[in-house]
This record gives sequence, C-alpha cells and structure tokens, in this order.
Amino acid sequence: MKKFINNLPKAELHLHIEGTFEPALMFEIAKRNKIEIPYKSVEEIEKAYHFSCLQDFLDIYYQGASVLTKEQDFYDLTYSYLQKCSEQNVRHTEIMFDPQTHTDRGITFETVINGISRACDDAEEKLGVTSLLIMSYLRHLSEEDAFKTLKQSLPFKDKITAIGLDSSEKGNPPSKFKNVYESSVKEGYIPLAHAGEEGPPEYVWEALDILKIKRIDHGNNALQDPKLVNEINKRDMALTVCPLSNTALKVVDDLKDHPLKKMMDLGLKVTVNSDDPAYFGGQVNQNYIDIQKALNLSKDDLYQLARNSFQYSLLNNEKKQRYLSELDKYYFEMSS
Repeated sequence: MKKFINNLPKAELHLHIEGTFEPALMFEIAKRNKIEIPYKSVEEIEKAYHFSCLQDFLDIYYQGASVLTKEQDFYDLTYSYLQKCSEQNVRHTEIMFDPQTHTDRGITFETVINGISRACDDAEEKLGVTSLLIMSYLRHLSEEDAFKTLKQSLPFKDKITAIGLDSSEKGNPPSKFKNVYESSVKEGYIPLAHAGEEGPPEYVWEALDILKIKRIDHGNNALQDPKLVNEINKRDMALTVCPLSNTALKVVDDLKDHPLKKMMDLGLKVTVNSDDPAYFGGQVNQNYIDIQKALNLSKDDLYQLARNSFQYSLLNNEKKQRYLSELDKYYFEMSS
C-alpha cells in the first residue's frame, strides 16, 4: 500500500505555506536574517513542535513566521514545499498564505506574494507541479483588518485565485466576515473557509449560507448534524480533511477513531491533505499512509480520495481531465 500511495497521482487542497516551515530551514533563514529566535539549535525547534490544542500550535506558528522578512525567504519556503510535492507525486497543489501574519509586522504584501508566486512559477517549469494561491483572512482579527488585506491584494489579483478563512475558529464565526467575503467575490476571488474543525456545525452552515463558500476546509463537526450532511451532499461540495492535523490538535484522539471513512460512506466528497505538515508530523503521503493503516482503507478508497482531490480542485475542466486521466491510467494499471 505504501508504494501504491507514493506513486498515486494526487492534488493537495488544504496546505498553509507558513505551516510547511521545517525546523532546519527556519534556523537557516533566522541566521541569514540575523533574527533572534528562542532556540539554539534545530533540535530545540523540533522539541517545541508539540501541542495540545490549536492555540498552542498557532503560538509557535506565528513565532516561526517572524523570521520571514525578504522575498527570497518566501521563495525558499515555498519552493522547499513544492519539491516535496514533486517527490510525492502531488501533481497539483492549492496553497494558502496568510498575508496579515506578515503585513502586521511591517512586511509588504508585495514581498510575500512575489516570493511565493515566483517559486510556484519555477516549480511548474522545473518540477512539473502546478499550483494556485488562496489568500486567507485571519479570523481572530477584525473584518476591518481583512478589508485592508483585500485592498492590498488588488494589484496582484492575477496571482490569487481564492480567499480562505483560518486561525482560531472558536468565538470567530464565519458571519463575522460576511461583508469582506461579498467584496472579495466581486473582485473575482473564489470563496473558501475553514469550518467545523473546532467550531460547531452552525459555523459550517454559516460558511455555506452567509459566505457562500465553494469548498469546506476540515468540516469534521458537520457529522453532528444529519441535515447538514445532506445539504453538503446536495451541493456536491468537497471537504478538505487533514488526518494528522486532527490528531495533533486533539480534534480526534486516535486516527482509528477518525471520521474519514464514515464521511465517505455518507457520500461526502472527502480529500486528504497535510494542513501544516512541518508541525503535524507528515506531508500529504504520510497522511494517506497513516489513515489507510488506521481505517484499513482499500485501494479503491485511496483512488476515490485522489480522484476527489482533482475533481474538487479549482482547476479548469481541461486541466482536471488531464490529471484525472493520469490517475485513472495509474489505478487501472495497478489493479489489472
């Protein structure tokens, strides 16, 4: 199964670029930029990558991001992740980035977007990995702050496909961002949002009906509401599920109890993703490997998960079909 997964063509739809920051690269960039961090070695950073909840993780996540100050830093961070995509046969990835994490500390929007997008362009040319960008608003900040970010993004609209909503979910319902989402959609951005990770099913309803999202990031707690499950199926909407993230942040205590197979059995269009792989113990292939083992998923299940990842990507139909044909060819060769 491990070999089957490693060679399986797939897309990753839920990935925060700041969450791919490996300790060695963080240490290197901090040293290069002469920025003091509270760790004397790569090993010390690795030990700090242990959390008991979302907030514990976010604290070190933002601390790590603080060493990113130059365009080259964002390039190096992004290209390092895209190289890992190439090694895992991730053919396409949809990368979330958090402008406010950087602009709030004086880094220009231009520095962030140019570094990330240049790495994406180079990876498509040199590694054959396609990508697009999702600009995420931080939900623990105000809607007014999100509007500032929207305005800053407009000169770079050609580099951004969608908007997202991430950070601390509890106490920050999707409805808080109703107006900025409406304005973002008018500018041509596709609306997505984290919902139902730590928040209740009501947050998923709000994301669907108020923000009018096209895909649900996480969505675990949707299972608490059968009407919501039916509505998600009716709208043919995918969930970008992140197994190792869920266990790292105690959303699920044990992978054997993860609801992914139950979601599939209910007809939900599930995809497997790594979320913040540097912090949560594994890239996307490790998520596939671990969840397959924990839930005894079949090759057909894995094929369906990979198929969903292309089908519910934000790619145009022509590119989707190209990748789906590649996946089908691989699956049928391995099954014959």
